[in-house]
Amino acid sequence: MNQDALQRIEVDLLLEAIFQVYGYDFREYSKASMDRRVRQFIAAEGYRTIGELIPGVLHDKSLFFELAKYFSVSVTAMFRDPFVYRVIREKVLPRLRSHPFFKFWHAGCATGEEVYSMAILLFEEGLLDRSTLYATDFNQGALDKARKGIYPLARISEYTRNYQHSGSKSSFSEYYHAMYGAATLRDDLKARITFAGHNLVTDSVFGDTHMVFSRNVLIYFSKKLKDRVLNLFTDSLVHGGFLCLGTAESIEFSDVAAQYEVIDSDARIYRKVT
Repeated sequence: MNQDALQRIEVDLLLEAIFQVYGYDFREYSKASMDRRVRQFIAAEGYRTIGELIPGVLHDKSLFFELAKYFSVSVTAMFRDPFVYRVIREKVLPRLRSHPFFKFWHAGCATGEEVYSMAILLFEEGLLDRSTLYATDFNQGALDKARKGIYPLARISEYTRNYQHSGSKSSFSEYYHAMYGAATLRDDLKARITFAGHNLVTDSVFGDTHMVFSRNVLIYFSKKLKDRVLNLFTDSLVHGGFLCLGTAESIEFSDVAAQYEVIDSDARIYRKVT
């Protein structure tokens, strides 16, 4: 047996052990992605083999959570893919205005930049006071950063450009306070967001949701797990609710495709119709 085949067996054993001991199920994540991340972790921590890592992860919870950080991809930005927010502003929110109250679920929110972007968009459309945004992730370290709403000042020029291309109605500088090399977002934006731990693989639905926003999360899942999570999102949405995925993701050929109409194919925004 060659070394690559042996490593794949070791990764499978590691993921099965994690599920049995901690209840976190990564077994249906993309095999290539998990292999790469586990190898990155053992190199960073000085382990010689994955087999050598397994006993430590099973007996040391803190080591497991350090490893789990490698399984969570926190690549994000405020108003990332600005045209998506423009579509939400122009095609989604007008359909929601008749509701007295809105519930948004940002699933896999990472460090929070995109849920704060949504809060700003809702504020500008006069809808924030009728909205509650739930932002969830299984990575507690990322959630801690998201709750603080503090981001490097060095990225603000990028965020400002994104904001300006999203159909903005104000100046981005109105939404943060700059101090000591960091930008802190306004408290009134934070007040509408509830951050919580949630594992898409094992946890349950968020009922009566008007929009599920989950971008560039499904790309790391196997086909089986994608279908499981898409069903979770669908069960969470009210009739007529909206689903927004990443630009590299789609509901096409999934178990739930027939339950949606396409609102914007480029922005990957869909409306639940059945």
